[in-house]
Amino acid sequence: MAAPKMLKLPEVLEEIEMSRAAFYRMRARGKAPKLIKLPNGQIRCRRADLDAWWSSIEETAA
Repeated sequence: MAAPKMLKLPEVLEEIEMSRAAFYRMRARGKAPKLIKLPNGQIRCRRADLDAWWSSIEETAA
C-alpha cells in the first residue's frame, strides 16, 4: 500500500488561500486541518485530513 499523500504547509496554505499567520490563528482556535509534526520539525498534512477539513467547513457553512 502506498504511503498517504502528505502536503507541505505552503501547499496547504496555497490550496486554502490563507496566509501563514491567519492559518496559525485558526489552528490556535482548533479550527485548522489536522497536522503532523515530523521528527525534523517540519509540518505535513495528509491529503485525506485536508479533504475531511474541507467537508467539515462545507457542512458548517451550509
